[in-house]
Amino acid sequence: FTIQQLSLAGGLSALPTTIIMAPSERLKCLLQVHPEKYTGLWDCAQKVYAEGGIRSVFRGTGATFVRDIPASTVWFGTYELVKKALMKIQNIDPESGQLSPLAVLFAGGLAGMGCWGVSIPPDVLKSRLQTAPEGKYSGIYDVYKHLMKEEGPSALFKGFRPAMIRAFPANAACFLGMEFSRKAFAFMD
Repeated sequence: FTIQQLSLAGGLSALPTTIIMAPSERLKCLLQVHPEKYTGLWDCAQKVYAEGGIRSVFRGTGATFVRDIPASTVWFGTYELVKKALMKIQNIDPESGQLSPLAVLFAGGLAGMGCWGVSIPPDVLKSRLQTAPEGKYSGIYDVYKHLMKEEGPSALFKGFRPAMIRAFPANAACFLGMEFSRKAFAFMD
């Protein structure tokens, strides 16, 4: 597969993931921002459903797509691009050779930073949309307009530093685990 194909596959992987994840993402955001309103997850889910039915439960799904499709595209693409570059630098045949665990950690860490680098602004918009009172915003673009008017462009990058600090080690470990698992299950090919 080419890097472009793997990037596209990564971006498309966000479609089913988001459909499954969006309701729990909304509930998580509400519990983080308004813990005083809910006694727990089940209470939050019941109140959100009572507020506006299934639409309320899935509020922010479009915004989650806006965050996750580019993020997953960059995540998978960066990982493969860095892996390919490291193999070239180290004269490793991409068809038969494998990178060292340290090189996999490096590629995975950079992939995570790329992923979160592009996803923080839409994540801020998504979280604001999902935690706002019913009817405050008409959609993600409305959140964006209010945010620019009230707080300016820097508001889109709230949480950027902690996300970057977490992104490298967490994603380095994720890709290392994936590569080790792939090796372990190679007998199934």
